[in-house]
Amino acid sequence: MRSALTGKALTSKAVRRALRPVADLIDQRIERQVRRAVEDISPDDLRKEIKTLRDRRRPLELLFDATGRGVSRLPSTAHLDRAIEQLTQVTGDRDGAERNVAQAFRLLVAMEALGVGRIAGGTMNIVGKLSAVPLLEPPNDDILEIGTLYGMFGAALIRMMERAGRDPRLTIVDPLAGTQLQPGTTMADDASGTPVRGAAVRTNLALAGAAGAATRIQQGFSEDAGVRALLSDRSYGVIIVDGDHSAAGVAADLEWAEEIVAPGGIVVLDDFGHPKWPGVQEAFEKHMTTDTRLRLLGRVAHSGYLRAEA
Repeated sequence: MRSALTGKALTSKAVRRALRPVADLIDQRIERQVRRAVEDISPDDLRKEIKTLRDRRRPLELLFDATGRGVSRLPSTAHLDRAIEQLTQVTGDRDGAERNVAQAFRLLVAMEALGVGRIAGGTMNIVGKLSAVPLLEPPNDDILEIGTLYGMFGAALIRMMERAGRDPRLTIVDPLAGTQLQPGTTMADDASGTPVRGAAVRTNLALAGAAGAATRIQQGFSEDAGVRALLSDRSYGVIIVDGDHSAAGVAADLEWAEEIVAPGGIVVLDDFGHPKWPGVQEAFEKHMTTDTRLRLLGRVAHSGYLRAEA
């Protein structure tokens, strides 16, 4: 009791006000020492130091900047903190959110450094998806990814699931048409300079070891009856909806997800609420007016997370 009261007293407003002059004095002394150190450096030496720092910075920037992937992989502290807070709200696991965000960020950088192509999307959106899925504890390890681009996200998700002690079995459906496809949108050549094709997907999945190599890849569109017949052979614990971003396309994928998601399963809506892709949220809102068994858990960055009821 005594130590608890002492700790409480030390954090009180009154004590903080009393200690403020001491803290200011310490800050002033540190500032004077720094100023003296700077004054001792000649202008030529200072220029050399700055040049050395700049020379060393550029190679480090190549790990994180937008070159070859179109977006930077260096989020601000505010973005990281927001993602952790949103993950905590969606999953109820603060410690897991902090751990998974750190691991997923490192994994994202590593995958794009080793892989062919890139992972589509903003940094925190990707990190959020990689972090949230294992924390939401899907009822089984069958994962369906609708729209994969280069297969790199699927490989990374396998890694994150394995870190959680799961045995992921990934199925992918994608047209693999040489470039990213979106109805009504003209997509330029990919920032990575790599064509979207099956060989690139297989190369990236190999980075995830045996589970990646065992991935089922179905070339085609998710709304095709033949594709659906082939891939509706199981109930999926996780479904990633990241294909056609038009309202009609997302609506069709949500209807299919209703049929094949396992009770308690997780459906992830990519680019949910993103101003560039209003059709995603439009389709979601319309779908939620139907007799759906999907319930919104929340949102992390630009992805929505839904759980299927029994």
